[in-house]
Amino acid sequence: MASYLIEPVDRLPFGGPDKARRYATGRYPGAAGLNWYGSDPTLRFLMRRHLGADALEWAEPHLRRAGALMSGPILEHAEETDRNPPRLERYDRWGHEVGRIVMPPSFEAARRDLVAGAFTRPEFVREAKAAGADPVTMGLAWNYLLYQADIGMGCALGTGGDMVVLMAEAFAPQDVKERVREIFADGMFSGEAAQMFTERTGGSDLAALESTATPAGDAWRLNGLKWFASNANGSAFVVLAKPEGGPDGSRGVAPFLVLRERRDGGRNGIRVRRLKDKLGTRSVASAEIEFTDAEAFLLAPGSGDGGAGDGKGLGRMMELTNGARLGIATMGLGCARRALVESLCYARGREAFGAALIDQPLMRRKLAELIVEVEAAQALVFDGFHNRLRLGPALIKLRAARLGVTAASDAIEVHGGNGYIEQWPVARILRDAQVNPVWEGGDNILCLDVRRAVERDQHLPFFDRLAEAVRHAPPGDDPTAQLVSDRIDRLREAVGLWRGLDPVTAEARLFPLAQFMADVYAAALLLEQAGWERRELGTDRKALVARLYARAHLADHGPLRGIDHVAEDLDRFKDLADGALADDRP
Repeated sequence: MASYLIEPVDRLPFGGPDKARRYATGRYPGAAGLNWYGSDPTLRFLMRRHLGADALEWAEPHLRRAGALMSGPILEHAEETDRNPPRLERYDRWGHEVGRIVMPPSFEAARRDLVAGAFTRPEFVREAKAAGADPVTMGLAWNYLLYQADIGMGCALGTGGDMVVLMAEAFAPQDVKERVREIFADGMFSGEAAQMFTERTGGSDLAALESTATPAGDAWRLNGLKWFASNANGSAFVVLAKPEGGPDGSRGVAPFLVLRERRDGGRNGIRVRRLKDKLGTRSVASAEIEFTDAEAFLLAPGSGDGGAGDGKGLGRMMELTNGARLGIATMGLGCARRALVESLCYARGREAFGAALIDQPLMRRKLAELIVEVEAAQALVFDGFHNRLRLGPALIKLRAARLGVTAASDAIEVHGGNGYIEQWPVARILRDAQVNPVWEGGDNILCLDVRRAVERDQHLPFFDRLAEAVRHAPPGDDPTAQLVSDRIDRLREAVGLWRGLDPVTAEARLFPLAQFMADVYAAALLLEQAGWERRELGTDRKALVARLYARAHLADHGPLRGIDHVAEDLDRFKDLADGALADDRP
């Protein structure tokens, strides 16, 4: 039965029941209420491939519970928090500055549910290992499901937890280590950590920051202003600062641990100046944070001369940041997947010109393209977490973070005017997705990271990975495998040519080089998946996806711009759509 009042406009006799049913709102349920694990055949495919059949049998009940949690309570809480974001209470009733960030009840409810069910909980990790289920794969799947509901909550729970714990264990005084262990007793995904790097001078040129640390026994006094600090309501922060007396440049910058409370239990010198009024990701409190003689601890080997330890603190921390880039890539993938699901659901329900949208050739082209691009990004993200290539995080974030934005924009177009309205889900997806190309380095910064890797010959293992993937392509004389192999050779040639360019031109050409790398990487991984599918399942859907992706990104389209190509995206659209979304509702 309808949950709304039947009004006169609902009874207009213009066309009878067959036409009037087009406007029955129950025909547009969207992604909410689906089990996001059960309705995602591509995720189930990846879980079977990466876990194996025996471990998957243990894992699936946990994955199904996570899929229901994210598409139900977490999604509802996310929408409420977006409407009622965090607020700052600067002063108490006596006029004392307290700088208390008040999180809405919807956020607190979501955090309780997520921390209680996180796949990163120590006891869950132990159970997963005992069952033969790789904890990395399980954690990645959990994050991927969460990010379809709320990437802001993912940031609020997971920003820098591993960085804080690992670096504190390595370098902090013993009593501080014990305090950090207490804070993260429920796991690194507990919402207690934050990274504070960005200053008013910008977030990318870290060597130019102005925050300063002064020795004070085995601790330091830290002063400065961080311009964009996410998860500012946490308890443990990694803060970049220049130790007084240290050298200029990146070797003079070091990471410090700052806790919300001082060793003596008093309030540390941390002042929240204001919360950021952001476009999206409103479930994570982002703020301007001022440090005034804050007690801090150097997260690097001490040198005893007031310098930045061994001068490698920034580099050591940036190695951990590569993991954070893969996390942001997963956020972009989550946004793209949610946009795809909302688009498929809407296109199946909406009718125009006498047929469902999903049956219109132009709409099928759009949806087929979305399906292929999302599955290519899935392949990249899952490979990135299992093959820690030096080049991988930059390339994967470059592709997946941007896809979240373009897929959300496409979803708005599929929904038409409804998509532009905040009561419909895709507007928030676009607002949230827009931050992913910024977090952990924009496209240009990622390209500079590609340059550093190539200049140090760290691209060679990347080419080994490409060759390995193509070796596992479906057997036989596969034209797609031949095309990808040829493009691997062309990519080697492109890298050699790039290395011979003058420095200015070489930097300007980094973006097309990185895009070429990402294109070939994704195509090779899809071929590898297609080979596994053929051997293990006897089906060829992934081969179709690989073929369509390689044709779009690597093939020479000729003078007719591909208009003469075989229309597999239309002829086998049902295979694509059914393999992208299953109707799994309670």
